[in-house]
Amino acid sequence: MRMYHSAVKTKSVYVCQQCGHKAIRWLGKCPECNEFNTLAEEISRPEDVVSRPVLGDDKPIPITEVKPLDRPRIQIGIGELDRVLGGGLVIGSVALVGGDPGIGKSTLLLQMCQRVATQGMKVLYASSEESVMQTKLRADRLGVSSPNLYVVSETNLSILKRYLEEMKPGLAVVDSIQMIYRPEIPGAPGTVGQVRECASELTYVAKRHGISLLIVGHVTKDGSIAGPRTLEHIVDAVFYFEGDRFQSFRVLRGVKNRFGSTNEIGIFEMRGAGLAEVANPSEMFMSEDREHRPGSAIVPSLIGSRTLLVEVQALTQPAGENPMTMRKVSGYDANRLAIIIAVIARRLGVPIFKEHVFVNIVGGVVIEEPAADLALAAALVSASRNKACDAMSVMIGEVGLGGEVRGVTQAALRCVEAKRLGFTRAIVPKHNMKGMDAIEGLELVPVSNLREAIDAAGIY
Repeated sequence: MRMYHSAVKTKSVYVCQQCGHKAIRWLGKCPECNEFNTLAEEISRPEDVVSRPVLGDDKPIPITEVKPLDRPRIQIGIGELDRVLGGGLVIGSVALVGGDPGIGKSTLLLQMCQRVATQGMKVLYASSEESVMQTKLRADRLGVSSPNLYVVSETNLSILKRYLEEMKPGLAVVDSIQMIYRPEIPGAPGTVGQVRECASELTYVAKRHGISLLIVGHVTKDGSIAGPRTLEHIVDAVFYFEGDRFQSFRVLRGVKNRFGSTNEIGIFEMRGAGLAEVANPSEMFMSEDREHRPGSAIVPSLIGSRTLLVEVQALTQPAGENPMTMRKVSGYDANRLAIIIAVIARRLGVPIFKEHVFVNIVGGVVIEEPAADLALAAALVSASRNKACDAMSVMIGEVGLGGEVRGVTQAALRCVEAKRLGFTRAIVPKHNMKGMDAIEGLELVPVSNLREAIDAAGIY
């Protein structure tokens, strides 16, 4: 008697781990995001039916009948963190936190859990990469010891959901989403299907029960959060924790926030007992000795709601007979740099277009506003002429194509911050002098064009 075994019918599909694009065969390069070696095979079975969460019985109601919360946000108690969040964590919101390995994401979130737990709120810290004992060792080092903080090591989505629904914590942290899996879905943890489904269900549970949820996400080699792009669309906010792991300073930056501004940054310093707020962030963006160093200028830059004094550094090197010149820039718009170089060459007669140009914004901060144009132009001319700018002056202004210096927003606020940090002169656009009150101890030098500004800085 011959026995026949029925084979389980399966279907193989290749899914890009970067953007989620599907292909019926393996491709070396994803046609959607143009990344190489990102397609991975996933096997799906027709009989595997993935159940979706059932929505409640709530019916549509007029928006005027919706009762607002008495306390819509949870104040963390860490000023730098609350600022980036937009004033605290919104109840029922879901945020995604990404960053390089070892940068301090888990440290920051564990300290955050401690602050919320000490307010009497129940907090759940679910680690999918560490055991409870490993989490305890890190907690002891950071001084985290609140009885309202619960820790668990779990990777199964079903069990994690049960914990959330039973405990209903005010704050929950999942570290990290790439290690969470749903048994009903074929594929290993971290694949596109697993990440998308797990994030969707965790978001549903958080919003259904009013739980503020923070999800940690791994990053790819280019610095973006790993997994499908839909992951960033599912959550309410996306934050990146950046910095050099071999340096002490860290920057928390928001790239998406439905409940706050994405222009804010939080600055921390890694110490032996964890992360600490930086009281005077401008110190990390300025070099200590600028007295006799060409190619350096200071600009009071508005980053979100705060004013930071940032040092703009420039270095030029004659290209000689080589017709190809290099333009390297860090922390500033490369297209804007090309415009400033052209204006300097045309309006001031400085042949900087024949030189290699290197520009760096100190401290790793990124300047996007045109108010730093004047400081950049001064740093470039200073480097080309090998003559240092006035070390006690700050420069504010947008540079137009005609060489004119245009007004900027919040000029008075920028000048007050410069005075507070010990500067005695501020080179500002003449347009901003209208209605600006005198600042005791700070000399205001109005300029209308680039030539006047360069002359006022002492480098023309």
